[in-house]
Amino acid sequence: MTGYQIFWPMVAHAVLVVGLYVLLILRRTALVRAGRIDKEDFRENRGEREPAESLVVNNCIANQFELPVLFHAACIVLYLTEADSLVAVVLAWLFIAARYAHAYVYVTSNRLSLRMPLFAASFAVVACLWIWIAVWMAFS
Repeated sequence: MTGYQIFWPMVAHAVLVVGLYVLLILRRTALVRAGRIDKEDFRENRGEREPAESLVVNNCIANQFELPVLFHAACIVLYLTEADSLVAVVLAWLFIAARYAHAYVYVTSNRLSLRMPLFAASFAVVACLWIWIAVWMAFS
């Protein structure tokens, strides 16, 4: 593919992360105003006293810097090796869709029975992206 199509899913992931930070700020502010936690309890950010409403968002943010690191690296490698075909771009968007759904479940119901398959889907897509890279390099 020509252009920067492989980078748009990366931008979409950055938007997700920024949105989660905004949600975290809103939830923590509401908790402090409601007197459920003192703002000083966030200084160390250990989560020992943090209420579940903000802790799940904080954990979801941390999760965005685990598996997605492999996604971002794959997108850059796809672009650099010119393997950023329609297949790769579709896989990248599938990853993003799974991450948005995973984050939504995480910060709402936090039901593991829903989160786990969404995580597994995003994991499978990242694996496919890296397999695509390997095959591309092997036959190029």
